[in-house]
Amino acid sequence: MAQPKPFWEKKKLSEMTDEEWESLCDGCGRCCIYVLHNEDTDEVFETDIACKLFDVARRRCTDYANRMKQVSDCVQLTPDNVGALKWMPPTCAYRRLAEGKKLPTWHPLRTGDPNSVTRAKISVSPDLVSENDLEITDELLESRIVRER
Repeated sequence: MAQPKPFWEKKKLSEMTDEEWESLCDGCGRCCIYVLHNEDTDEVFETDIACKLFDVARRRCTDYANRMKQVSDCVQLTPDNVGALKWMPPTCAYRRLAEGKKLPTWHPLRTGDPNSVTRAKISVSPDLVSENDLEITDELLESRIVRER
């Protein structure tokens, strides 16, 4: 007998419950690091600098409920905006589903293991530096680029 389809294959992003929506996050942390987006070329570069609220060990926001108040440029993902946020990692479940793609095989919703994202080498490095420890300038950001998305 065929297994029922999981919610992310049956529902549009806009139809998901809050719990389903939040469970799409794989915990990679790549949306919580400083990125440089060249608007002319659409290139996106990741740095090794994490948001002041990001807990590197847990790969989670330390104040998720209040992040929008504490971090002026924090972007809340919604079904309406996620498809347009080209700086989001191409591995991001929200972006993939918005683009009509499937969840990757390593995604925790598919594996049942929250560490599968780390084993797949998708998550951020544990060697990140918090923005709390730096004076952020354009020059500093450019010097801290670690990879292109």
